[in-house]
Amino acid sequence: MLEKQKTPRPRGRPQVRCDDDTRRVIILSAERQFCDLGYEAANINVIAQNAGVSTKTLYRLFPTKAELFERMIALRIAEFVSEADEENIETADVTAGLTHLLEAYGHLVLSADTIAITRLVLAEAERFPEVATTFWEEAIERTNATLERWLKVQAMRGRLVIDDPYQAAGMVRGMMAMEPQRAVMMGRMSGVEKEAIAARAARCAAIFLAGTLPR
Repeated sequence: MLEKQKTPRPRGRPQVRCDDDTRRVIILSAERQFCDLGYEAANINVIAQNAGVSTKTLYRLFPTKAELFERMIALRIAEFVSEADEENIETADVTAGLTHLLEAYGHLVLSADTIAITRLVLAEAERFPEVATTFWEEAIERTNATLERWLKVQAMRGRLVIDDPYQAAGMVRGMMAMEPQRAVMMGRMSGVEKEAIAARAARCAAIFLAGTLPR
């Protein structure tokens, strides 16, 4: 009778996840806790457990809950900046460029998770002003800056007539997201599909450009 061959065991220690990957896993675990339970009730021990790390590792990478929340927001904004792809839309015409930026912005702010985070911030802002400050600086100001830069470039090139790119960026962001976001937050809609975001981006771009293209 032939002896059953044994599968050789891999040598050395199991591969260890790098800190950057571990941070991302922790942030995603924290996002679920923050969205489901709120800022105060989010439990660091549970976040660590769900991320498959020790509490000691979590605190090494994120010394405070406030820092963990800030990095969670920063990760979402980084994804928006990546989708916005500012460098590659410089060669596009103004209609295509603005539509692309607004669609990327819509994907960010009209996602279920971002709406849940917005609810959290509004509910916790008075008790935890650092949460509101983080959201304003890391989310609102940074997304506005992306649109502001693009609008400023278009104005400098004579493609658009805009006196205040910062204010204009805020206006077009509000036109893109405020109504559908509030409709979801107040239970009038269950969510916003990607097709609806794309269509709204095209309409908002057309309305905005109608008032800013050179005559």
